[in-house]
This record gives sequence, C-alpha cells and structure tokens, in this order.
Amino acid sequence: MTDTPLIAILDDEPEIRRLLSAALEDAGFRTQSFARATEFEAALRRITPDACLIDLGLPDRDGLALVHRLATESGAAIIIISGRAQVQDRVTGLELGADDYIIKPFEPAEVVARIRARLRRPAQTPRGSSSTVRFAGWTADFDRYLLIAPDGRETPLSHAEAEVLRMFTDNPRRLITRSQMLETLGGAAGDSFDRAMDVRISRLRTKLGEDPKNPRLIKTIYGAGYIFLAETG
Repeated sequence: MTDTPLIAILDDEPEIRRLLSAALEDAGFRTQSFARATEFEAALRRITPDACLIDLGLPDRDGLALVHRLATESGAAIIIISGRAQVQDRVTGLELGADDYIIKPFEPAEVVARIRARLRRPAQTPRGSSSTVRFAGWTADFDRYLLIAPDGRETPLSHAEAEVLRMFTDNPRRLITRSQMLETLGGAAGDSFDRAMDVRISRLRTKLGEDPKNPRLIKTIYGAGYIFLAETG
C-alpha cells in the first residue's frame, strides 16, 4: 500500500502517454496508462486512481460519455486533455462533471501543476472537519462522495461537486466571492473558471432539489458571489 497518488492516463497516442507518464512520475506520482476505454474501464475494477486524464478522441468510446460516468461513479478528479478547443466543448466537458479541461498541445509542467492543484484541495475531510456534514435534513458524505436526502436516497457527487459543497458547508451563512472560490478551489482566473463554478453550482442545486428560480440553500448574490444559507452540523 502507498499514499502516493495514482494518476490514470487514457489517450490513444503513445507519445502523449509516454510524455505524461514521464512528467508525472518525475513529479512523484504513480501512473497507469491506457490506449482504449475498454482497457481503462476493466482496470477500474482493481485500481482506484486519485485523478484521471481523459482524451475525448478515443477509438472505442465517446470520451464525454466516459467523463460523465466517472463523475457520477468515481471520486477521482477528472481532467480532460483534448485537441477540441471550442468553448462549447469545454463547457460540455465541465457540465458533464470534469474538474478541468486542458487543450492540446500542452506543456507537461502545466498538467502536473493542474493535478497538484486538484489533489492539494481534496473534498474529503480537511483537518479538524468531519467527513460527514448535515444540513437542512441532508447529509453530505465526503469520504464516499455521496449526497443523502432526508428520505435516505443517495446521489453520487463528482469530485468537483464535492469540492464546491465542502467549501459551502465549511462557510455557512457567509458570502463567498469569486476570488475566494478561486483561492479555495484553485484554477485559472477568467471566464472558464467562472463558467465552471456556475455549472457545478447548478448541478448541486439540481441534486438538492432546488427551485432554480428561487433556491433556498445556495443563494446567488449578483455581482458579489454566493451564500450557503443552511446551518450545518
């Protein structure tokens, strides 16, 4: 057993797999690489990666469908690496549950930095915090990446959704600005970060059964940020 984070790399280009593996292993990570989605999915039965680097242009599977499955079934951080540079592709990837989106060609050092940023801020259990938080009849289990409704129904949380919910439950009834989100969650400032936050908060509201026109728990303060209105325990 080891505490060294495991990074799964899924890309059908051998040179990219070699490049990423070398950079990540030099940075102290463990890696496993896969050329096809079927190989990767079979491996998930025996390995639990801390982060997954996913190419969208796979020969045997729709990359976006795989991202969505990982976001709903896995606690791993998901980073898309793709040659698709259109804004809509990035937005769709984030909406389906990716934590980040890197466009090819890329610098290996940038990928390493993005992964470190994601894993440096895990959703589960900061020091002095509980792994489960209760609010307004709901329970968030950050170790298992689950949102448990008042009636006991369980809904999976993606890594990205859990990060945002953890930020809110750690700061109830306080205004959280965009700059504070950036500092807490990491990333690059700009429209892409703002859009990613909007998408994740929208997904959280849906899972919490919120009325999008009049949310009770996650309130938007236009021009300022967000407030999580529930008491936590």
